[in-house]
Amino acid sequence: MTARLTARDITLRYGDRVVSTRLNLDIPDGAFTAIVGPNACGKSTLLSALVRLLRPHAGQVEFDGREVGGFATKALAKHLGFLPQDPMAPEDIKVRQLVGRGRFPHQSMLALWSPEDQKAVDGAMAAAGVADLGERPVQELSGGQRQRVWMAMVLAQETPYLLLDEPTSFLDITHQYQLLGLLARLRNEGRTVVAVLHDINQACRFADHLVAMKAGTVVAEGDPGDIVDATLIKDVFDLPSVVVPDPVTGTPMVVPTLQGE
Repeated sequence: MTARLTARDITLRYGDRVVSTRLNLDIPDGAFTAIVGPNACGKSTLLSALVRLLRPHAGQVEFDGREVGGFATKALAKHLGFLPQDPMAPEDIKVRQLVGRGRFPHQSMLALWSPEDQKAVDGAMAAAGVADLGERPVQELSGGQRQRVWMAMVLAQETPYLLLDEPTSFLDITHQYQLLGLLARLRNEGRTVVAVLHDINQACRFADHLVAMKAGTVVAEGDPGDIVDATLIKDVFDLPSVVVPDPVTGTPMVVPTLQGE
């Protein structure tokens, strides 16, 4: 396994609140990595550190052996595309304009727009299923539509790495599976995908590298088929379950045994 994006002994905190201490993680190149775990376990904080939105209190995040803090903004944005939770769009911006902002790393003061930019935006909108929304104001869209527009903006960035924080939020089940299928296809084409996911069964079905977190630490990582069992689910989520093969894919499928009261 090769890894261009790594975290080395990082300590992450907000003010006096420590989230993770001496955390290590290698993101395998050309893989679909899903990060799972209970609420407030540090998943989003870790993702923010990987894209340098949060600077580690100790240790460092490296890309190609170089600390991410040493990259110029545009240079790093040509490598790492990031979709945060709950992004905010400027007021009155239209869909195509917002998606076009994903081309920022590839533009210069002398050439602000190009046929390559147009092609990237058109392709991203088609892939995200928002090609028919180009002239709609973003603020008039449903939550699911907005999420797909934000995904299109990240795709338009055309980065080899995609880091996505809960990309299936607000999407109905059909669009969730369509998006995850798209991410799996991008992985198959050589992109590296990292996504925070809440649905453990979706993570097991689509990802080939699973990172399970609890209380700011990595409890287990590896191929879902190798690490996901009832013991791990109880340890990470405090959920009694049985783990059986998914009848469609054969990947681990978690079936909770907890009874309602």
